[in-house]
Amino acid sequence: MLYSAVRKILFQLDPEVSHDLTIKSLKNTGATPFNFAYKQQVPSKPVQVMGIHFPNPCGLAAGLDKNGECIRAFEAMGFGFIEIGTVTPRPQPGNEKPRIFRLTQANAIINRMGFNNKGVDYLVEQVRKAKYRGVLGINIGKNKDTPDDNAKDDYIYCMRKVYNFASYITINISSPNTPGLRSLQYGDALNNLLSSLKAEQTALAAQYDKYVPLAVKIAPDLTEEEIESIAQCLIENDIDGVIATNTTLSREGVEGLEHSEEQGGLSGRPVKDKSTEVIKLLAKALSGKLPIIGVGGIASGKDAKEKVEAGASLVQIYSGFIYQGPELVKDVVSAI
Repeated sequence: MLYSAVRKILFQLDPEVSHDLTIKSLKNTGATPFNFAYKQQVPSKPVQVMGIHFPNPCGLAAGLDKNGECIRAFEAMGFGFIEIGTVTPRPQPGNEKPRIFRLTQANAIINRMGFNNKGVDYLVEQVRKAKYRGVLGINIGKNKDTPDDNAKDDYIYCMRKVYNFASYITINISSPNTPGLRSLQYGDALNNLLSSLKAEQTALAAQYDKYVPLAVKIAPDLTEEEIESIAQCLIENDIDGVIATNTTLSREGVEGLEHSEEQGGLSGRPVKDKSTEVIKLLAKALSGKLPIIGVGGIASGKDAKEKVEAGASLVQIYSGFIYQGPELVKDVVSAI
């Protein structure tokens, strides 16, 4: 009830102004008694995935807390795990504004943010300050001006910076808003990237005397053959998990709506079935060799249950969380 009133106010503002105001508020209240406004008890439903103990299977997807400023606030909401980022080696402003658009009739969002973030050093400092003891994923990417041929250098740089602070690390090669990034999902480019990152993971595991799993986040806009090829590459490189899916370039389900022709990735309800289909195909291709984290269009416990039935071991929420609020966390955990 409280969130519906807050949302009514926030949705009257420009989407990015609303986002920035929310992040600032959560940053300032997360570790204080003022978090009572969103703090809640969520059922304990522990699950073991990638060798990590998760108190419940509902996580926050990357993109909402890009700089790791609100970790304690999301902890108070009862998330079983929190993924922050995408973060890049150097700070970057992202694409020109406006770059976020609500499609409220479809419970959807289009964004073309472009990995706007304050850089990996800032994010690591926020993680230090948070002193969070839960499961923390850190999502890493490449700077926009880094040539595709040098992309692995950016990922390795970020890996080295975040390794000792992450429960797992996500390799984001599927955002549609960084030119050329999605090309890293295919063939030799993917194999070369993953083999380099796996070698770095081995070196870092020896350096810190702990193993931090690697997950890869993929797009929903893939053919069945491409999904099978990616799955084979993940298996061959001994990757620990896969996150399916990122936002879509498709506009199916939002045709004719205001803002539907804006460039960027579409998230929310219209991507739900597309994401679930990718999970089904991935699960078949992977044959249980590595776990899937399902994300895309989850706006209810029923939606989350569909992802699990399709083959996901964990789920993440983002756009549904914007529309439904913290109550969605409880709904998802109860349904799974």
